Parts: sequence; structure tokens; C-alpha cells
Amino acid sequence: MQSDENMDKFDFLEKAALKMGAINTKVITVDNIYVENRVTLKCQFGCVGYGKRLTCPPYVPTPNEFRDILNEYQYALIVKFKSPAKADKDTICSIYKNWLDPDTPENLKEKTNIFWNEYFDYNKEIHSIMLELEKAAFNNGYTFALAFINGSCKLCEVCNTEDGVCIYPTRVRMSEHAVGINMKKTAKEAGMKISIPISESPEPVVLLLID
Repeated sequence: MQSDENMDKFDFLEKAALKMGAINTKVITVDNIYVENRVTLKCQFGCVGYGKRLTCPPYVPTPNEFRDILNEYQYALIVKFKSPAKADKDTICSIYKNWLDPDTPENLKEKTNIFWNEYFDYNKEIHSIMLELEKAAFNNGYTFALAFINGSCKLCEVCNTEDGVCIYPTRVRMSEHAVGINMKKTAKEAGMKISIPISESPEPVVLLLID
């Protein structure tokens, strides 16, 4: 475990994140990032995005491969946001099913669609903020800094999986769960508990690897 003094050198990143809209930040060492095979199992069985984006399994490093990559880093910045998307208790408990099920009652479908549209729009903002933080780290000498995003990539309506090459290579980034990071446990250990099911508004937690 590295000392707090060593982590103070990343104050500029924490301040930048808060200035750009984050509600909380914390620098951790990578041994406090929890990578588990069962996380990508949930991608494969239960997510409609599996195999449809180059930033999702099976196109990204496996959890075992990512553990080896993670060992080459020392630090990470955890960044917490608060989404403007809101949903009442009845809507949020089946938010994924209500979004996809054609038999969802019209009034519930409308509320669910509003939630997801606001959620995805804000995730695009998070994506841009994380890229700015990665750039700031890079420009301060941390040339292997790598940002992650919340949820699947939304740069394109349909991903170019057929050709296997992203058309936005400088902007595209993976989500943490795509490589097996258990963000619920990682955030909890860092003092940024993720509440599931959410209460009214989601509070996405995202990572920036630093080295």
C-alpha cells in the first residue's frame, strides 16, 4: 500500500474532476480494484449489448488478461457522478425489463424511456469528462493513463463490429465491467457505496488508471 503522501501528487486530477462535475473522488492503489470472472458472465447472460460493441466482451481483454494488465499500474482515480436521470420506485425496480419488454404498459414505458434517455445523455458527458482527465494525466507525465466509461459505449448508433475497427479510435473507451471489474465492491472499499437498486437518481462511479 502506497502512502497518502504519494497520492497527494494526484490532487490536480481530483480538483479537475470536481470542477467538471464529479461529486466525489478518491485515489486508490490498484490492489484495491477487484476483478472477477463472474462480472463478465453477467455481460454474456443478461445484457442485450453483449457482442454488439467493440468495447464489450468478447472483443476486450478477459478478466484474466486484464489482471495482468492491471499489475502494470500503480494507482487509479475513482470518480463519482450524480446523474440527472430520475425514476420512481415502481419504475426503477424493473428498469431494464420495462425498457425492452413490448408488453410494458404505455405509461410505464414512457417513464422508462425518459429515464434511459437522460441516463445515456449524461453518460456521454461522463465519457467526455473522463477523456479530459486522461488527457490531464498524460500531459503531467502519466503517459499510460487510461480512462474507463460508465456503461457501454454510445459513440455510434451501431458499432462497426463487422470490420472490427472503431471509427473513433482516439475517443473510444471500455466500461469497467467489460473487463471484469466489480465496481460495486471497488467503490464500497473506497468509501463510495453504489446503491442497487438505485434511489431516484443513479450515481455512476468510474475509474481512471494512472501510470
